[in-house]
Amino acid sequence: MRFWIVTIRHACRNMLLTWKAQGMTLFTVSLSVLIFSFFYLVYINALHVGEKLGDDLRLVVYLDEEPAPPLQEEYRRRILKFDQVDRIEFIGQEQAYKRFEQILGKNSDVLAGVPIDFLPASIEVYPVRTLDSLARIKRFSDYLQTMPGVIKVQYGKEWIERFYAFIQLMRIITLLSGSLLIMTTTFMVAHTIRLTLFARQQELELLRLVGATNNYIRTPFLLEGALQGGIGACCGLGALLLLYNWISLQFAGPPTTMSLPTFAFFEWPVVVAIIGLATLLCIVGSFSAIRRFLHL
Repeated sequence: MRFWIVTIRHACRNMLLTWKAQGMTLFTVSLSVLIFSFFYLVYINALHVGEKLGDDLRLVVYLDEEPAPPLQEEYRRRILKFDQVDRIEFIGQEQAYKRFEQILGKNSDVLAGVPIDFLPASIEVYPVRTLDSLARIKRFSDYLQTMPGVIKVQYGKEWIERFYAFIQLMRIITLLSGSLLIMTTTFMVAHTIRLTLFARQQELELLRLVGATNNYIRTPFLLEGALQGGIGACCGLGALLLLYNWISLQFAGPPTTMSLPTFAFFEWPVVVAIIGLATLLCIVGSFSAIRRFLHL
């Protein structure tokens, strides 16, 4: 117990000795966590939107003739061979005609004299609503086009490709901001610890001469790095929460008939993971500086 009391006291004294560098390090860590967590929050909310897509996420396979039951089973087998799907619906020509008639509503009289079989039979394929399915939907469409008797495959190509491009962009930005978080935290903490080591070089040499162990010398600096990472991460996430609440207030208003996606903040396990990651990175930066300087 006494060891940890002394360790905490030394860590606090180290931070006071180099308070300017400590402040800059905390600001850098906080900003890095804020940037990373912001883009990560947008990314995971976009994924949730993708998983809640409605019937727009479907492929309509138009056939040259209405398939008999054995051929339907063959189509089903081939579709499932490529990928798992939510469901497969076979739409006959008569059913397609009735659907079109319902869409026209009061104007359905324009179909007078039009044969019931003027619309082609089709297969409606509903992929599993995940980002992976969204990424494979173009290849899925190309695969369905190769099946015998297929005239055309249609899906919401334009908006799906734009949505997927946005997801990919957010993934890249999140990875880049994560790399920035790793580099800045480890570098800044290592630099700050070096300043502390230079300031206390003679004192540390005396401690080693009187028999202080490596752990006794090293632990306060590791604790200092952990404090920088933990406090910086909490400040960054706190700033993100304030930004999130401000944006939520800007978009808050009376309920409308439009169905807008609901954006949510991080759950507690994610918050703890981000704080833990930042703390660990700062400890790594601190350990690197100590090992190089003291040759421990």
